[in-house]
Amino acid sequence: MQFGSAFRAAAGIAVLSIMDAIIKGMAAHYPVFQVAFLRFACGSIIVSGVVLAMRPGWPGRETIIANAFRSVVAVTTAVSFFYALGQLPLAETLVLSFLSPMFIALFGLLLLKERVDGKVLAAIVVGFVGTLIVVLGQTETAGATRSWGGVVAALLSAVTYAFSLVLLRQRAQRDKFMHIVIFQNFGPAILVAPFGFYVWQPLDLSHLAWFMTMGVLGVVGHVLLVTAYAKAEAARLAPLEYTALIWAAGIGYGVFSEIPTWATLGGGALIVGAALLTSRR
Repeated sequence: MQFGSAFRAAAGIAVLSIMDAIIKGMAAHYPVFQVAFLRFACGSIIVSGVVLAMRPGWPGRETIIANAFRSVVAVTTAVSFFYALGQLPLAETLVLSFLSPMFIALFGLLLLKERVDGKVLAAIVVGFVGTLIVVLGQTETAGATRSWGGVVAALLSAVTYAFSLVLLRQRAQRDKFMHIVIFQNFGPAILVAPFGFYVWQPLDLSHLAWFMTMGVLGVVGHVLLVTAYAKAEAARLAPLEYTALIWAAGIGYGVFSEIPTWATLGGGALIVGAALLTSRR
């Protein structure tokens, strides 16, 4: 796997992690469906400007059908993950969502016929152990009760997110990257719009800038991921998803003055090690 693909994937995950932090903040003020709609609607506005500048041309019939299906998967992932964030402690939501690399490797094997070698499997296991160390260290002090509805939602988001990334790998080798990014925003915005308007609450205009920031970060993050998955196997990029926990700890410290625990630092070291292991030939 080229270093450039690993770098783009890691950068895309970092950008989307920042977007998730903003989404979590807005989810405290608005219903989940409204937040999801505004996230994708603002992303669609940003994409429209990029399309006008780049003029990628019209997508073919196969591209439209395949990416429309990906839009359904993207909506399921977003809504279930946002719901889990509202029902579970952040640490528990993260450990459940970080099951996605396991499913990425599985779907890559089943759908793309990718070979999953021992090094990739070892990286996935090491990264997941690091995640467990971080989460168990935080959960013991949090003492939060478990919502089984939230658990199911987090597991669903892990599976659908993995499925979405494998489909991304499949389409990134055939479609123009801007076509994929267009559908990644317009498709979910259209699908979630009826639910968003049904639960709509008055929008504080001061929050509009945050939603537009979500749109920018979402577009940039997905452009980075699309270009990364076009050049590298899904299973090899999967363990890089664990680096999102590093960004979560950094954002928590910088924005919310949360001091990382020794469990966070130790688990984070394993996560970084797993990412480096899988990004090297």
